[in-house]
Amino acid sequence: MEEATTRSNFVWEAVEQDLKDGRYTQVHTRFPPEPNGYMHIGHCKALITDFLTAEKFGGKCNLRFDDTNPVKEDVEYVDSIKRDIRWLGFDWALERYASDYFDQLYDWAVVLIKKGLAYVDDQTQEEIRLTRGTVSEPGKESPWRNRSVEENLDLFERMKKGEFADGEKVLRAKIDMAHPNMLFRDPIMYRILHAEHHRTGNKWCIYPMYDYAHGQCDSIERITHSICTLEFDVHRPLYDWFIQALDIYPSHQYEFARLNLTYTMMSKRRLLKLVQEGAVMGWDDPRMPTICALRRKGYTPASVRNFAEMVGVAKRDNVIDLGKLEFCVREDLNKVAERRMAVLNPLKVVITNYPEGKTELFTAINNPEDESAGTRQVPFSREIYIERDDFMEVPPKKYYRLSPGTEVRLRYSYLIRCEEVVKDAEGNITELRCTYDPESGNGSSSDGRRVKGVIHWVSAAEAVEAEIRLFNPLFTKENPDDVKEGQTWEDLSLIHI
Repeated sequence: MEEATTRSNFVWEAVEQDLKDGRYTQVHTRFPPEPNGYMHIGHCKALITDFLTAEKFGGKCNLRFDDTNPVKEDVEYVDSIKRDIRWLGFDWALERYASDYFDQLYDWAVVLIKKGLAYVDDQTQEEIRLTRGTVSEPGKESPWRNRSVEENLDLFERMKKGEFADGEKVLRAKIDMAHPNMLFRDPIMYRILHAEHHRTGNKWCIYPMYDYAHGQCDSIERITHSICTLEFDVHRPLYDWFIQALDIYPSHQYEFARLNLTYTMMSKRRLLKLVQEGAVMGWDDPRMPTICALRRKGYTPASVRNFAEMVGVAKRDNVIDLGKLEFCVREDLNKVAERRMAVLNPLKVVITNYPEGKTELFTAINNPEDESAGTRQVPFSREIYIERDDFMEVPPKKYYRLSPGTEVRLRYSYLIRCEEVVKDAEGNITELRCTYDPESGNGSSSDGRRVKGVIHWVSAAEAVEAEIRLFNPLFTKENPDDVKEGQTWEDLSLIHI
C-alpha cells in the first residue's frame, strides 16, 4: 500500500495547509461508525481515508462509536466493525464511544441553556416539522421558545430524571427560525428515549442528536480533522456553531464524496430490511456490499484498500462501476493466489489411444506471477473432464477451443484432437472421444505444430467433488432505485435470488 500513502488528494492538501499555517501542530482523525448495522464498502472508503490521513501525517486515528440511539444499536455490530477494521489492516489509537461523554454533553447543554442558546420545547415531532418552514419561507417560533433560563434548566433536569414520556419534550438550540440553512432553525439537541443502552444501561433516558454530539465529541478528543462524506457539508456551519458557542477545542470538519457502486445499495437501513425479511442469507451474504460479505466471497484486504485508492477522494458524488472493485480483487489474487484447475460444468473426454490404467504426473505452476510459490504435480489419465463451454459442435469462426476435428492443448499436458461426439437419445452430448499426441507432453508436438487453444481439465479418476457457489450482483439494475412506476427497490423481482 505504499502507493496509497503517496497519492495526494484535496483533503490531504488541506491538512498540509493547516499544518503549514500553524492551525494544528499534529493530525488526529477519527472513524465514527454508528453501531446499528454491519460495515459496508461505503463505510470502508471513509475508514481508509480517516486512517491513511493519520498515517500519512504521522498522527493518530481514533475509533469512536456514535452510540446515541439505543433503539437501533447492538454489541453485535460493535464487534463486527472492530473485526472488519482489523481485517483491513488498521488499528486505532483510542477506542471511544459517544456514550463515554454523555455526562459532559449534558453539562454543556446546561451551559447553552444558561447562555440563552437552548430551550425545552413541548411541541411534538410533527409540530416541529410543520413549523420549520421551507427553503423559501421562514419557520415559526415555538410557543415555548422564550421560556426563562430557570424554567428550561428545571425542565431539562426533569427530562434527565425520566419524568416525561418519549416524545413529550425535546431540547432545542435557540438560533434563528428564519435562517436560510434550515439546519439552523432551532435544531433538536436532545430527545427522550426510555430505552436500555448497550453500554450505559438505564442510566439515561435522554440522548443527544448527531448534530449536537458529533462536534463536541470531536472536540473532547481534540480531533483536528473530522473527515465526513459530502452529505454533511451543510451540517458544517452548525458543527462550528456549537463549538464556538461553547468556546471549546476547535475541531474542523472536511467533506469528501461518498462511495456509490453500481448494482449495489449503501443504505444500512435498507440492507437491514433485506436481512430481516430473508431476501438475503444474512449480513455476510456474498451479494451484500458489507465487508464481512466481501471477505466471505474471497476478497482480500489489499484488494479493498487498492480499490479505495483507485477511486480516490473526490469532491463530487459519483457512481463507480462494480467492475472496478472486481478488477482490484483479480489484480491482487493474480499476485498472491495459488492456481488450481477445476471444472464447473463437466464434459467427459475419453482419450482412446491412451493406455488404460495408466496415470502419469505433470508439473503445474502454482502461481505464474510468483516463482516462490513453486509447483505441484497434476495426475493425468485416459479419462478426463473438461468444461462443457470449452467444446462446440458447430463452432463460429476464430473459435480456438475444442470442436470436432480440431486440436487443443490440455494445460500443462498433451495435445488432444476430437474424433467423435457421443450423444444420448435426446441428442445431448454426453462424451467426447479424442486422441492425443504422445510426443506433445513437454509443450511441443511430434511435428512442431502449434495450437492456439489451451483449456483446463481434471483427471476423472483423481477428481474431487466440490461445491462451487456463483453469485450475481445483489440487484439486477445498475441503480436499484431506477424502477418502473409503482415499484420500489423493495420489489424482490429486482434482486438476484
